[in-house]
Amino acid sequence: MRERRRTSPAGGQRMHPSLRDAEPAVFWLDTPDAPEPGSGLTTGAATDLLIVGAGYTGLWAAIQAKERDPDRDVLVVEGDSVAAHASGRNGGFVDASITHGLANGVAHFPDEVARLEALGRENFAAIAAAIEAYGIDARFEPNGGLHVATAPWQVADLRADLALLDAHGVAYEWLERDALRACVASPTYEAGVRIADGQAIVDPARLAWGLADVARSLGVRIAERTRAVRIDSTRTELRVATSGGTVRARAVLLATNARSHLVRATRRRVVPVWDYVLVSEPLGPAQRDAIGWRGREGISDAANQFHYYRLTADDRILWGGYDAVYYRGGDIAEARSQRMATFAVLARHFFATFPQLEGMRFTHRWGGVIDTSSRFCVTFGRAHQGRVSYAVGYTGLGVAASRFGARVALDLLDEPGSDLTRLEFVRRAPFPFPPEPLRSAAIAMTRRAIARADDHGGRRGAWLRLLDAFGVGFDS
Repeated sequence: MRERRRTSPAGGQRMHPSLRDAEPAVFWLDTPDAPEPGSGLTTGAATDLLIVGAGYTGLWAAIQAKERDPDRDVLVVEGDSVAAHASGRNGGFVDASITHGLANGVAHFPDEVARLEALGRENFAAIAAAIEAYGIDARFEPNGGLHVATAPWQVADLRADLALLDAHGVAYEWLERDALRACVASPTYEAGVRIADGQAIVDPARLAWGLADVARSLGVRIAERTRAVRIDSTRTELRVATSGGTVRARAVLLATNARSHLVRATRRRVVPVWDYVLVSEPLGPAQRDAIGWRGREGISDAANQFHYYRLTADDRILWGGYDAVYYRGGDIAEARSQRMATFAVLARHFFATFPQLEGMRFTHRWGGVIDTSSRFCVTFGRAHQGRVSYAVGYTGLGVAASRFGARVALDLLDEPGSDLTRLEFVRRAPFPFPPEPLRSAAIAMTRRAIARADDHGGRRGAWLRLLDAFGVGFDS
């Protein structure tokens, strides 16, 4: 049923006209060919490897586990259904970086960043190869990406990053204002960088559904609507209590990210941040001509509170980002997926970016939870005498990095002395988030400081400079 409210629950604002017919639903999941959720466990089970979570990390882990050892019995349990949460709600940006961008990799792992960049490129190529080899209908488009400046201070920041790209051999094209606007027609653009390799867009839900089909074809059992609630260990096995019975396993790989904390350490390493998204009605021919965008690149802007946007297969515009909202206590209740105040802000920013599309309507609006770590990229660990491993904290760039995360998490179980597990990137944990109520206060202070920086030419105040000095922060 369509929601017809015209006021925002966050302050009585009138609903933006473009949102009046927007369904409170995830565009990627709102399709007649979405698979029905599979059956869940109804009794106990036993397996060699239990994977908790059927998102990207869990599904890639299941596939790679069977590719390594076809005889290994692998069971995946999922509390909801495949693609119901982060893996089906994101923007579908596939980025080769496993460190949330080159600059972040240099900041946190300067001695390893060259190797991490190479591993990221290798991982990106492996994803493309798997999509082709397994025939996954993920609508994968390796069109490259555009990073755009919409204010003079952002132009300066982008130019400063060019030296970093040069130093690490990243091919790029610098676009001055007129050249950039000839590619994508927005009066807000001042300059931009196009990176052709290692960036793609994908239908995120179809990728997850396709990975699940591949896993099943390799002999993996997937039990949906089966929530894992506790892990106990004995001398010989792990026992995982689920909503459908107890699973006995030799090893467990946790791939739940921000939605569950079966290992206490993950509660300190990640926080759940809500990110919000709009999707427009399909562009008509005149609208398509008015904006250009023939390269169909994924686009993000260079503000601290940034937007990301891309075209869908049927020429809708997905528009998300800007607000990164943490609710006190880490609230991830589904009711938080609808935040009309944020949707109204996103709509206003959309039409400021593309005023030639004034009058266009949005058809879908939703929110999803991002597992943010203080270093902005995936972190790893083990528990229960090394028989449990996890990969969490992708911070919004997990579509590609999740495959690498799954690979490392498997190594932590199968070969804990491997080359990958000896990386500082894997061994070093991020700075932990403080407990409540300090957590909420620190995040709120950081969000205000980020907004002030954007309003004052990118100048970072004392609080952000302090966080920078410790190599920590808050992002989506």
